Amino acid sequence: MLIEQIRPDMTLAAALFDRLSLATRRGRGILRDSYGSGEQAAHDIMRAAAETIGLETSIDAIGNLMMTLPGRDRAARRIMIGSHLDSVPQGGNYDGAAGVVAGLSAVSALRQARIEPDCDITVMGIRAEESAWFDIAYLGSCGAFGLLDPACLSIPRSDNGRSLEATLTERGFDPQAIRERRPLLDPSRIRAFLELHIEQGPTLVAERLPAAVVTGIRGCKRFRNARCIGQYGHSGAVNRPHRHDAVAATVALLHHLETVWLQQEQAGADLVITSGELYTDPVMHGPSKISGETHFVIDVRSVSDATMNAVAAEAREAAARIGEAYRVTFDLGATSDSPPAVMDSRLRASLRDQLERPFEMASGAGHDAAVFAKMGIPTGMIFVRNEHGSHNPDEAMTLDDFGIATGALLGLLLNFPLS
Repeated sequence: MLIEQIRPDMTLAAALFDRLSLATRRGRGILRDSYGSGEQAAHDIMRAAAETIGLETSIDAIGNLMMTLPGRDRAARRIMIGSHLDSVPQGGNYDGAAGVVAGLSAVSALRQARIEPDCDITVMGIRAEESAWFDIAYLGSCGAFGLLDPACLSIPRSDNGRSLEATLTERGFDPQAIRERRPLLDPSRIRAFLELHIEQGPTLVAERLPAAVVTGIRGCKRFRNARCIGQYGHSGAVNRPHRHDAVAATVALLHHLETVWLQQEQAGADLVITSGELYTDPVMHGPSKISGETHFVIDVRSVSDATMNAVAAEAREAAARIGEAYRVTFDLGATSDSPPAVMDSRLRASLRDQLERPFEMASGAGHDAAVFAKMGIPTGMIFVRNEHGSHNPDEAMTLDDFGIATGALLGLLLNFPLS
């Protein structure tokens, strides 16, 4: 069989998506709770499929699933493909899981074609990427590299209050690995990490394209506990020169940041700015009151640290100026930061070459690929077109689009650019 004729195992892919839906759908949406019965069902489905196609399987101390196609040189650095298998409550069937299904579909195609790769290829089903359950980002992938703060073991699960430590123990895993910050993966033994994921926004739908190569995963600089302190007053009795209106000042600040966003965008910078929380004190506010206090969040994301730092500095300077003009005080507080992750240029180029209509874009959402990139591992990522966004039951990835993106992944495996 010619290499050009090898295609992903779409029969396997369709069956796996059907099994996942049947096992984990609860009402309209999907429930694959981190370290719960839903996520475990997904891991069991993937492990059974891997064993059926002849892969070696293992589970690490915190539950990450490894499914390996042996290569000619077992001592060589391996290629890893993976994503997460958990979901948010009432999520969709494809977020995360599509990446694991893609890995198995590609490896199954290699098995069917009797192709023995140069090195091991491991498909990884990663635990607990979604922070909806334990309020920890990238729990499974960070835990695999020994990056988690052991204090996280006391964090309660959002629905039942059980600590992460108790939950791991109940599932038969070993919380001691996290307590000791024990690495379960050695980055020096990984040649590359690849992740396929549904796009979680509307770009590919708007562009009428089935897939895109990801340039990088945006970092985040978030003012999580920003406040504006003014003075309460009667809405009809206080004229403008005497007001200390926290709402008006906050709106002015957010409007200013919108103009900053537009300027950066026109200059070619990658940037998004969001205020996903903005509220007054319900005990104190009222329809005939000038508000004396607001609480809000400013979420700044970019693939460039320099851009995020510049916008954060401008936010602080603007808060001081606007605060003086409106006779209020802003306290933006400290930022919580996650660095951007840039995808490997050679892997990007190879993935572009596999697409009939090459297109590149940044990822605004976080992914486990960011953790692998942070560890210095060459990392590549591809998006699949998906209607209606994600984290909701209406995800609508088609198998045709999935096949195109997985075909690009398979083509990369057959023509790997990294020695």
